[in-house]
Amino acid sequence: MTAAADPRPDGLPVTDLDAPALDVVIPVHNEEMALAGSVARVHEHLSTLPYSFRITIADNASTDGTALVAHRLTHAYDEVRAVYLAEKGRGRALKQVWSASGSQVLVYMDVDLSTDLNAFLPLVAPLLSGHSDLAIGSRLTRGARTLRGPKREIISRGYNLLLRGTLRAGFSDAQCGFKAIRSDVARELLPLVEDTSWFFDTELLVLAERAELRIHEVPVDWTDDPDSRVDIWRTAREDLRGIARLGSAGRCPWPR
Repeated sequence: MTAAADPRPDGLPVTDLDAPALDVVIPVHNEEMALAGSVARVHEHLSTLPYSFRITIADNASTDGTALVAHRLTHAYDEVRAVYLAEKGRGRALKQVWSASGSQVLVYMDVDLSTDLNAFLPLVAPLLSGHSDLAIGSRLTRGARTLRGPKREIISRGYNLLLRGTLRAGFSDAQCGFKAIRSDVARELLPLVEDTSWFFDTELLVLAERAELRIHEVPVDWTDDPDSRVDIWRTAREDLRGIARLGSAGRCPWPR
């Protein structure tokens, strides 16, 4: 990786003119145990692809040893950098890091790597070619395979049915932690996204549909992480508030 000049205190570059084709962001909060192994797996997989890449660890307000692990990984791999944010929020981390990146395609994946990495190339290829504007991994479309408990399955399917009924969403899976967006599209769309937490994904996709952007869906093999720390019921309440806000907002203010 070629480092950008004059980094900011949070680790983000002021300029990113020498950015690789792909910037893969892994947002983390208190993930000192899982981070090193996950980055090693992602790096190994990306090294087999014909595109230049960077892995950005977005540490949002960890209080354990995550920052130290991330720092060590930046020395172990030329293609890894770490960004440190003072506030929590996956949406906040993605918005800040993606907005500062100069890469052609911006990706994010959850640190637990529940999604099989074989879906990575099908995810980014339509964006690199210019065929699509965004791409999402889907656990609910034809060809996907998932291993998870019945409670999570029912909640996931119910949530996406709710989005179809209330916001007329056309995509099949809003919350799979495996998404990509072209940077030129991100520059226009990200300033319109208000949520800084888990609803960020849904809001991004709903606004993209309202702007008539092309969303490519990739069926994924997905295995539930038994150590997931997501508070399902708190997230559900926040999602309902987000749906109500988007429902009253009307069309996306970005004309296509």
